[in-house]
Amino acid sequence: MAGEDKRAAIIGVVTISDRASAGIYEDLSGPAIAAYLTKILTSPFELVRRTVPDGFESVRDELIHLVDAAGCDLILTTGGTGPSPRDLTPEATEAAAPRVLPGFGELMRQESLKQVPTAILSRQIAALRGACLVINLPGKPASIATCLDAVFPAVPYCLDLIGAARLETDAAVLKSFRPKQ
Repeated sequence: MAGEDKRAAIIGVVTISDRASAGIYEDLSGPAIAAYLTKILTSPFELVRRTVPDGFESVRDELIHLVDAAGCDLILTTGGTGPSPRDLTPEATEAAAPRVLPGFGELMRQESLKQVPTAILSRQIAALRGACLVINLPGKPASIATCLDAVFPAVPYCLDLIGAARLETDAAVLKSFRPKQ
């Protein structure tokens, strides 16, 4: 039965940045996602961290690998969602995970717009590849918690519905929603 999986969830965290992947600057966004997950999750999980350059193929191929080979239940990407020519994370995500869930991007932009007017430039999406949910997050560490606070309450139930590993959140920190059985 979906949602009854007792194994530890495998969560991919992918930083998408030409400069971070080349070692020109330290990745702060990937660690911010890892810290957020550690703070809100009470169920066991394994983190698989990757850093790839901007662009279509590098992102698409890594997402496919993380789902098909590494067995990720959830992938959180950071970076590559703006309007710059090399910001192709949404296109690569859709190529790897063709079942788009538009509500995630809509809500993240809505919440981010309360902080900065440039949030309207963000092209984040969320999509499914088999039993894995992929969510694109902004590249700025300060925006990650804003976006995850907005959408994460729906993530555990989404994972239940697609047959992924079960995630539980600390309700005192972030309450997830599951319909009453």
